[in-house]
Amino acid sequence: MKRWKCLALILFSLSALSLHAELIDLGVASNFAVLAGTTVTSTGATVISGNVGVNPGTAITGFPPAIITNGLQHSADALAGQAQIDAHGAYLQLADLPVTQTLTGTDLGGLTLTPGVYFFGSSAQLTGTLTLDAQNNPDALFVFQVGSTLTTASDSSVLLINGANCCNIFWQVGSSATLGTETNFRGTILAQTSITLDTGADIQYGRALAYNGAVTLDSNTIFITPEPGTVGLLGAGLLGLILLGRRSRKRAA
Repeated sequence: MKRWKCLALILFSLSALSLHAELIDLGVASNFAVLAGTTVTSTGATVISGNVGVNPGTAITGFPPAIITNGLQHSADALAGQAQIDAHGAYLQLADLPVTQTLTGTDLGGLTLTPGVYFFGSSAQLTGTLTLDAQNNPDALFVFQVGSTLTTASDSSVLLINGANCCNIFWQVGSSATLGTETNFRGTILAQTSITLDTGADIQYGRALAYNGAVTLDSNTIFITPEPGTVGLLGAGLLGLILLGRRSRKRAA
């Protein structure tokens, strides 16, 4: 009898995580690859697929040389305002999800995690590779509740296996997030304050959504998680060329 109760509990937990994945709604913010409260600033050859917005601030600088594909700039307009409302609503929803496991003080590098809600009472650090295993469930949800800051070391990465879907990966950050040089990241970051991507750090696929502060970029690529048939050939081609160029430079070094 105990064995059947344990099995039932596991099945209920998995179904609940899939249900949460369906209920987390970014609303208008789903069309924004980058969204800030004060400013969006880019240095170098940043490529963004999706809208770039700021509200209530107005400044979007560095475009060009940064380019936007499959999206537009929205500076303190109604769409950016609604995106901020919707993103903050999703942030609060993510913060309220019941915790699966507490990882306070644990570096995410080297871990393989299955679907769940992972809680950090203070800061979260990624050094190396974090592997997310969906266990062949395309609706598997991965949520990281971070009390203060999220930081990745240079050349860190998030690896998806067994059907893990970038659409269902969320990083709810209590203050600010910083992705180190050449980080290869996955999922949507919703930060209460600011988001910084150091040189060559990429979010493929996902979003950088900051509520109160700035989003600061430096020769990055950020592509919204694609739905079937929605990523244009131009954007996909540019992404391929950028990644090929970066791999070539790393080999040469």
